[in-house]
Amino acid sequence: QVQLQESGGGLVQTGDSLTLSCAASGRAFSSYAMGWFRQAPGKEREFVAGISWSGGNTYYGDSVKGRFIISRDNRKNTVNLQMNSLKPEDTAVYYCAADWAGRYASTRVATSKSDYDSWGQGTQVTVSS
Repeated sequence: QVQLQESGGGLVQTGDSLTLSCAASGRAFSSYAMGWFRQAPGKEREFVAGISWSGGNTYYGDSVKGRFIISRDNRKNTVNLQMNSLKPEDTAVYYCAADWAGRYASTRVATSKSDYDSWGQGTQVTVSS
């Protein structure tokens, strides 16, 4: 199983940009499809973005499409989430997650949190208005 650690969260203003990073350790990171989720107080954890193990396929939640970019570097065992044009409604704890079943399909990007096997501890992002 892979272990995940997020970093890069913080307090920013509306319209700012921020990049989150997720460092992975353990077995076969390059075989996992990866995702970012977020959870605001009192709300369900929601899918933000995902990337296939190959990096060739990405998928975004409707609320971040066109503003966020997910990428990965399989040599460095990292996955990043570049967040642009941040809004107060982007305020949440952001989690990195790994999908082991993603190894079976080079284009697989799961959007359901139940598809992900490993999770990081999360990093807080706060966007002030």
